[in-house]
Amino acid sequence: MCNFEMLAKHTQPNFSPSQVSEIMKKLYNLTPSEMRPLPSYGDQNFYVAPTEGGEYVLKIMNTEDSKNTTIIEVQTCAMSFLYQNGLPAQTVVPTTSGQLMSLEEMDCGYGCQKYLVRLLTYLPGVTISKVPVPPKLLYETGRTAARMDEVLQKMEHPHLSILQRENFIWSLSNICLLEGYMSVLDGDSLQEVVKSVIHQYKNSVIPKRSNFRKCINHGDFNDLNVLVQPDDNHGHKISGILDFGDMNSGYYVFELAITIMYMMIEHPDPIEVGGPVLAGWESVFPLNEDEKDCLYLLVLSRFCQSLVLARHAMMLNPENEEYLMISSRKGVKIFQQLWELGKEHVEKVWFQRAAQFSK
Repeated sequence: MCNFEMLAKHTQPNFSPSQVSEIMKKLYNLTPSEMRPLPSYGDQNFYVAPTEGGEYVLKIMNTEDSKNTTIIEVQTCAMSFLYQNGLPAQTVVPTTSGQLMSLEEMDCGYGCQKYLVRLLTYLPGVTISKVPVPPKLLYETGRTAARMDEVLQKMEHPHLSILQRENFIWSLSNICLLEGYMSVLDGDSLQEVVKSVIHQYKNSVIPKRSNFRKCINHGDFNDLNVLVQPDDNHGHKISGILDFGDMNSGYYVFELAITIMYMMIEHPDPIEVGGPVLAGWESVFPLNEDEKDCLYLLVLSRFCQSLVLARHAMMLNPENEEYLMISSRKGVKIFQQLWELGKEHVEKVWFQRAAQFSK
């Protein structure tokens, strides 16, 4: 997800199939025999199967993000590092000249502009949003998210400091920035709830943040960025982690809160999700008391980000409403339910279920 101010139409790639074929031949000496578009937020993604064999994803960045080559380098390094450490992340296929990315000039209807292009390995499976998520799979999701952050914390790169991203709107450190977007909820009863969550964040989370353990967050471990495949027990196992565009310096508990929030969206009984995800997470990285105490508010805070910023993006790009509002539409009811049940009740459900799961 890129920042919303960057979503102006002229920044988004709109490559035709013939332009994609041209790039595949020029950069990778591959000839696509099959090609189809994949969902994307501000970029363009294509599944490509060349006549030479193999399966790939061609990722074409929007013109704004294409200017930030250093952060793309760090994200690319992270994917490779996770893969080397046994996690199912995509890796980048070098161009014929050995480059991991290439800045390509193309006219997509707004004159010639530069777009950063990468070819990624294709990971098999379907998004976790398309399958039932029983407790066992939720546990694995929590465990995988924790392992991912633990591995990322060991990564070395000369430009890691670029992940600080101080005013990054999707960072859970920056919930207070949502106050600048409140007008998108004018006339909606949700506005008061969101304001209350931000108020509680200021009073209850910020004072305890110094006791959270720091790490590098994937930042968008959602139901469309986690792939699964059938396992041997008529269930599913995680087969892929996608989209590192929101990577930022954060805290372990942020990743957990993000994971719980998005897994709730796909579940018929959303409140029951937190327990198994938490148990899986703590099998790798147990929370401290302050992290536990803030988890409920952090999950609510992620709901606020999703609802407010999706509404804002939709106002900028009404034609993308379906994609932009996927999480948001389902999320409104769950957000309200979570808020109405209250911290004490929800924590009791989550922590008791997690304890039972761990026995």
